[in-house]
Amino acid sequence: MKLNKLVVALAAAGAVTSLSPVVLAQNGAIEEVVVSGIRSSLETSAAIKRNSGEVVESITAEDVGKLPDPNVAETLTRIPGVQGYRYGGEGASPVGEGSGLTVRGLSGQTASRLNGRTYFTAGGREFNIESAIPGMIAGIDVFKNPSAKHVEGGIGGLINIRTRRPFDLDERVISGSATARYNDFVGEVKPEVFGLYSERWDLEGGGELGFLFAGTQQKSHNRSDSTPSNTGASLRRAVRADSAEYAGLSAADQSYAGRTDIWRLVDAKAGDNPSDLIATTSQNAHVFQEDIKRDRRGFNTAVQWAPHDDFELYVEGNYNYYKYEQDYRFLIMSDSRTVQDLQTELFDTTEAWVDRNANGGENEVLAQHALTSGTFLDSTFNAQSGKEDRPYETWLVATGFDWNVSDRLNVKTDISYVKADQTQDNRSVTLRPKAGNTWDITRNLKGSPHNISIAGPSVADAGNFVFFDYGNGTNQVFDDSGYAIQTDFEYKLDGFFNALLFGARFATQESNYHNYSYGGRALTTDGLPLRADQSNAISAADFAQLTELAPRDWVRNKTDFAGGYLVVKPSVLHGSAVRDSFPLAGIQANGSLAENVTSRRWAQEDTLAAYVMGEFATENERVRGNIGVRVIDADVSTRAMVIDASGGTSQIVAQNASTSNVDVLPSLNITIDLQDDLLLRFGYSKGITRPNLGAISPTISVDQTTGKGGAGNPNLKPLEADSYDISLERYFSPTSYAAIAVFNKDIDGFINSVESCETVSIAPAYTGVIDNYCSGGQYMISRQMNSESGYARGVELSAQTFFDFLPGIWSNFGVSGSYTHVKTENPILREGRIVNVPQAFQSDDSYSVAGMYENGGLSARVVYTWRSDFILFGVAATPAVGRYIKAYGVLDASVNYDLSDNYKLTLTASNLTDSAPSRYVGEPGAVTTGFQNQYYVNGRNFSVGISASF
Repeated sequence: MKLNKLVVALAAAGAVTSLSPVVLAQNGAIEEVVVSGIRSSLETSAAIKRNSGEVVESITAEDVGKLPDPNVAETLTRIPGVQGYRYGGEGASPVGEGSGLTVRGLSGQTASRLNGRTYFTAGGREFNIESAIPGMIAGIDVFKNPSAKHVEGGIGGLINIRTRRPFDLDERVISGSATARYNDFVGEVKPEVFGLYSERWDLEGGGELGFLFAGTQQKSHNRSDSTPSNTGASLRRAVRADSAEYAGLSAADQSYAGRTDIWRLVDAKAGDNPSDLIATTSQNAHVFQEDIKRDRRGFNTAVQWAPHDDFELYVEGNYNYYKYEQDYRFLIMSDSRTVQDLQTELFDTTEAWVDRNANGGENEVLAQHALTSGTFLDSTFNAQSGKEDRPYETWLVATGFDWNVSDRLNVKTDISYVKADQTQDNRSVTLRPKAGNTWDITRNLKGSPHNISIAGPSVADAGNFVFFDYGNGTNQVFDDSGYAIQTDFEYKLDGFFNALLFGARFATQESNYHNYSYGGRALTTDGLPLRADQSNAISAADFAQLTELAPRDWVRNKTDFAGGYLVVKPSVLHGSAVRDSFPLAGIQANGSLAENVTSRRWAQEDTLAAYVMGEFATENERVRGNIGVRVIDADVSTRAMVIDASGGTSQIVAQNASTSNVDVLPSLNITIDLQDDLLLRFGYSKGITRPNLGAISPTISVDQTTGKGGAGNPNLKPLEADSYDISLERYFSPTSYAAIAVFNKDIDGFINSVESCETVSIAPAYTGVIDNYCSGGQYMISRQMNSESGYARGVELSAQTFFDFLPGIWSNFGVSGSYTHVKTENPILREGRIVNVPQAFQSDDSYSVAGMYENGGLSARVVYTWRSDFILFGVAATPAVGRYIKAYGVLDASVNYDLSDNYKLTLTASNLTDSAPSRYVGEPGAVTTGFQNQYYVNGRNFSVGISASF
């Protein structure tokens, strides 16, 4: 253990650098900034930006409370360099992982902090910021190039959420609010309530005691309708029904032979002429309807005791609960190959698009047409419904002190504990058409969304469907915890260096993962898989109490097909209703699920960090800054459960691994006052992002038939980045400024999947007949490796002002805005070649523009946020199977009115343009296409609330 090292380190070092809502004055002193009104919030953010010794952007409590955002993830997209992801009508993290934010072109690379402390969601290193509620927050800081005093962990940047403490408020504050939220697509109102009590007492002898408690609950119900379709080139050749070739096709329906309006689509083969081939990309669009319900709850409490002005002791706690609940109703299409009235258009399917021109030769055209419309005769589909519950809980408790030992020496110590849990439970039931039922599905791919019409038996009639199977496809539990002890010293000096800061921190994080997923439980008369003739089928009509119809206004009736199809009710899937109705299916009872032991993993990471940093300034303080270095020693222990077949019989055994790593992270920040109102900044720092604990599991599995396998990599190293910043800032008034920043991050250690021949100790030598391109009984093993270098670089523009210089009513208006241009290079290994592609979730261009009004008790904002195309989730093997989100913008607005000194009315509207992040096939840049992969409708959100403060 490193705890012994820590005792030695703390003897020479000390405390947490509190990221509190303060502003550094020109002389290095700390100025508290009181926020009241939009003007004051602009003044606060400008002061923080101007006087900070680092590259930082901040949003104050006034901003957080007055922006029309249901969560903090959306609020942060107002900051230059920050891009957000929306899903289900709100700012969200991709599939519930990470923060969902891209900072300066890097996603999944931000460090999450709560009051300066490490804060994470179970299963990862980042905090799922979509779960945070604006009402609970005092402010947010985004450090884009953190100095040595900050806890390491994110090459993209550091996001610090600040909560309230009693000494930050007046002697007594009692406040509360009630809000009603409405989504116009769902047509349902959901509540939000918030309450805060804070009290400060003067004690005998001059001391002071403070107590604060704040609690909140917010519910929302959004809807997400979409049209997911196939990716890939899917090259076909059309054979008309009146041809001799058609008559010779065994799979073709010969009842159509001789017709000139019918074609059979056959797979392309070597030697086909490109002029005869058709790309059927995005042809097979499905019908998806999802209800997305979110429940956010939390509380924050703090006690502060200051027996005198030079010492403060505190205890505080924070609880965050977030439940993501998704009820889905899918009609999963399976188009036939028989097409009536087939229509195509000219489109060149190239090697670059299909396989990144893997052969390295000329970028040849493989097909010259793309399908645009047709009726797919005798098609079929499955009706699948499901319910996913994903509750998250994160607790943080902390205690510490802040002691001015003398006029020169300050000591801070902080001890914290984090407990985080996450459960993912996704269950579904599939219905299949009754034997003999088929439908004619007409598609037109030229519109947005693709038009779909369905002709055939009623999709609402339970007699036309039978039960197929039940699955619990995702049932996993993450159980993480960690604690940290941190102590810092600050010693004031005379001369060019005016302060020396140094400190040490020991932290440990433990992660446990368990998997209980299973599937394939047949819902039939005998519990066996559904037979082809459906002789063991159970009609959906026999269990009418389990079924319902999907909504009849799918995608706001923008296609000929409007929904209303039969599905099993999502609401019955997490109870025992399906299990009780199908006793032969073998559905496991809740609370007694069998664990998939080979998926179990455990990891523990211990880190010991120490830093030293000097703050400096010239005599007139026109040049000032800091220089420092942070050194981190990390020890990681991991364990996985694997199948050991080396002795001839298979048994599950534990496989352990341990690694150590030392990182040295220097930093330098310099600010120069070119004029009293004109600043030039330079910043440099080295940062790291450690791989997720799940990625370094020592798991390994092989297939003795194919001679291939996959493995984790406990030896993965952190990504490293050398970050450079240069910015110029001009301040016109306390509320007005304009700034330009240029940044560059040189990144080393990007992770790629690499295949290599290995001898596997837990498996017998490979003797299969399939050539795996290895010899000596070795297996071809795929594992992630640190490999190539890349970059993220760009420019940021930002400005804000109120028009105080204009006469009359015009002086009540103001504007603010930001623009970011960023380019990234993310090298990936494909077909043995390194291919440079952008980072996932990174838009080349994004901007946010706000118009503001404030006069007396009335204030209002209108905000438009836009971003260009970006890759979804991760870079695909080829652009043809990749997906990107096309450029889109969102318009939000809010109005606040002071009913009296104590009461305030708030109105908000989010996504007034009813925009949604629709998906397309390809990659941004040279391989974008017009193939719409998934059109979305999410609806608009409105709220009305009243708050009181005394």
